Amino acid sequence: MLSDAALKVTVLGLGYIGLPTAAVIARSGAQVLGIDVNAEVVETVNSGKVHIEEIDLDGLVSGVVARGNLRASLQIEPADVFVIAVPTPFGENHAPDVGYVLKAATSIATVLKAGDVVVLESTSPVGTTEEVAALLAKLRPDLKVPGHCTGSADIAVAYCPERVLPGRILVELIDNDRVIGGVTPRCARKALQFYRRFVRGACVTTTARAAEMTKLTENAFRDVNIAFANELSIVADAMGIDVWEVIRLANRHPRVNILSPGPGVGGHCIAVDPWFLVHSAPEATPLIRTAREVNDGKVEHAIATAEAMIAQAPGAPVACLGLAFKANIDDFRESPALKVAATLARRHGERIRIVEPYAAALPPAFEGTGARLTDIDTALESCPVLIVLVDHDVFKSIPLEERADKRVYDTRGIWPDQPEPAPAAGALRLAG
Repeated sequence: MLSDAALKVTVLGLGYIGLPTAAVIARSGAQVLGIDVNAEVVETVNSGKVHIEEIDLDGLVSGVVARGNLRASLQIEPADVFVIAVPTPFGENHAPDVGYVLKAATSIATVLKAGDVVVLESTSPVGTTEEVAALLAKLRPDLKVPGHCTGSADIAVAYCPERVLPGRILVELIDNDRVIGGVTPRCARKALQFYRRFVRGACVTTTARAAEMTKLTENAFRDVNIAFANELSIVADAMGIDVWEVIRLANRHPRVNILSPGPGVGGHCIAVDPWFLVHSAPEATPLIRTAREVNDGKVEHAIATAEAMIAQAPGAPVACLGLAFKANIDDFRESPALKVAATLARRHGERIRIVEPYAAALPPAFEGTGARLTDIDTALESCPVLIVLVDHDVFKSIPLEERADKRVYDTRGIWPDQPEPAPAAGALRLAG
């Protein structure tokens, strides 16, 4: 493998994972080219700026661009290492769509040469890395591709999923352990050499298929456990019990660790990846499927509970606090908070005020609804009803005296001291 200064790395996809990854690799001394299909993204990165919200990313990108270690382009160029970090959404009936991955691989094939390493980082169904290798073998019959040749291959193809937390991406890209799966053991070793350049965590090698399933397993595990918390909150609502107190007390058991419920599950990983396992083995995954259905169904429960509270304040403005899928980020992908707020906006129009400190404008889902973006201070002054959908720090900081007279539906349990409003006749108590 080449020295850091001589190493050329191309990262395909400059989104929430691709751009931080490209910047971290560039900081290690490699010459990094970021590829994206969006000309505005390319222009933004080349100006040393960022198009996503992530702690310390703006300073890092500015520095590596200024030093000439990172640039962006719409066009692929030759490199020594290619990292694929493009989206892998699901389509009809939750079938995984690896079209972006295969398109990226097709692009790489045009500039691939002997000695290159191709690493897929996008969360993918089991077998996708082998599918990438097969595509490269088809497009480049002049190269010996692992799994499709005898003897030593000319290139290496591997899978190494990210496992980072938004808000801590730059730290966790370096410090977290990495699972590196190769199409062959030699491919895994080649990719290992690359990741050891900038990863301080342990790098463990395995097969590509095992690495792919490891990533899906991690997210399915979290989804199943969140589903238990969400189902528990629905049961507590029906019984008029404070679910947050129940969880707090239950977690005093030395072998119990119940997660926090919310209005659903969002993000591109946990809300999507378990479906990849279900699609691969539909008859063997009833638990994983049910967990997905519980978490998706929690959105409807949150909407119904919010509607019951809104009905108790006829005509009054309502503030929905938060749209992101988790706290303190600007990522709205698969966000249950956005789904709840957008549904309420379609039903109640101008009455709905959106407070999202990480958005400069409302997303397209609110077009034509009459809902408008406002700040937290204005919402506290003008809205007698507050629907807490995201646990942003700025919301947690609001003292009791500023919300004591409000009707509050707190889906995140951030205000345990909130006094309960008097219920309407026949209404159930609205627990968090």
